[in-house]
Amino acid sequence: MQEFRDETTPFRFSFSVTGRAARIAIDCRYVGPRPSGIGEVVASLIEHLPGLAPDLQFTLLRAPARTEPLSHAPNVREIVVRSPANGPITLMHLPLAVDLSGIDLFHAPANILPGGLRMPSITTVHDVMWLTHPHWCNPRPWGRIERLFYGHGIRRALSRSAAITTVSEASRAAITALAPEAAGRVLVTPSGVAEDFRPVARDPAALAALGVPAGRRYVLVVGQGAPYKNHEGALRAFAQAFGGDGTIDLVLVRRREASGAPITRLISACGLAGRVHCLGPMDRDALIRLYAGAEVLLHPSFIEGFGNPVAEAMACGCPVVTSDRSAMPEVAGGAALLADPYDTAALAAALRRVVDDPALSADLRERGLKRAAALDWREFAAANLELYRRVLAGTV
Repeated sequence: MQEFRDETTPFRFSFSVTGRAARIAIDCRYVGPRPSGIGEVVASLIEHLPGLAPDLQFTLLRAPARTEPLSHAPNVREIVVRSPANGPITLMHLPLAVDLSGIDLFHAPANILPGGLRMPSITTVHDVMWLTHPHWCNPRPWGRIERLFYGHGIRRALSRSAAITTVSEASRAAITALAPEAAGRVLVTPSGVAEDFRPVARDPAALAALGVPAGRRYVLVVGQGAPYKNHEGALRAFAQAFGGDGTIDLVLVRRREASGAPITRLISACGLAGRVHCLGPMDRDALIRLYAGAEVLLHPSFIEGFGNPVAEAMACGCPVVTSDRSAMPEVAGGAALLADPYDTAALAAALRRVVDDPALSADLRERGLKRAAALDWREFAAANLELYRRVLAGTV
């Protein structure tokens, strides 16, 4: 019998794993049809875990929108949970939505720790923006509710999780600055990049079908439309770099929405009508074609937990210009040009350097491919598995 005690609360969790395989539940409800950075992390984790740990039993909580099984491994069972991962029941008392009896360890991989768990838990906190920079997450009125929701769930995770994983050293530093008492429980398990992100031949017809005019060169921006992605800064940098150069366009892929009123107004104000192509969510094959066909990816975020587009673009042989702060330099690993995301002129100069210098562009492509190859999802899963075993053994 192992006993887990959360030193910040009066709760004690006792569990026994004698005479049977340990049972680990993983919340996989972010894996669905809508593109999601967290969904990518979770899908990659469960792709490798069952094979790495045949001695363990995994219970995967699946969203109804995911109609296909998450895994066909013999040591996996799946439970469809109709309550959403970011819904009130999850936050207040998850056992109201799903029977977790017999579970020895719960992994919450989406920033918040659900309520009502009576077993040790591990939470993956990708970033703490909702606590440190909530205005960068969602400035709309609904964002006030989200701030309360995520703020409560993240604080609970920091105080009550047996262990906390995060995907970059930058996020680990932000977490420990916010909650120094959690420093000894935070482990970095760097994200990876899937093998199907790879260089492919540029196909003008396929790109035209996606919304890129045939034969046009383009700068690519990929990400959801939240303010921290700095898409307005990207537009201004593109305008400064290429406003007078009609041979190159900007392709903006927003994983939640193609554009919004501020973006539309800014395109007009910058004199870029007809040269900015705002695209909505893309499936993976389409995104790979866009990365592989771009002159350069521009990723000027103010902050990131990891920054998947940087790794994905490098894996596709696309040169990268990204921010010189937060997790971006760490992810790029010396294989990208870095610039201050608040400095439009610096971003514009970096873009021009890549587009105007074929030797630099080729060098960035080569270095990016090598860097991306080092970002391995199997290693990510193995690092999480090691932590599962430590928590189950009571050595964390």
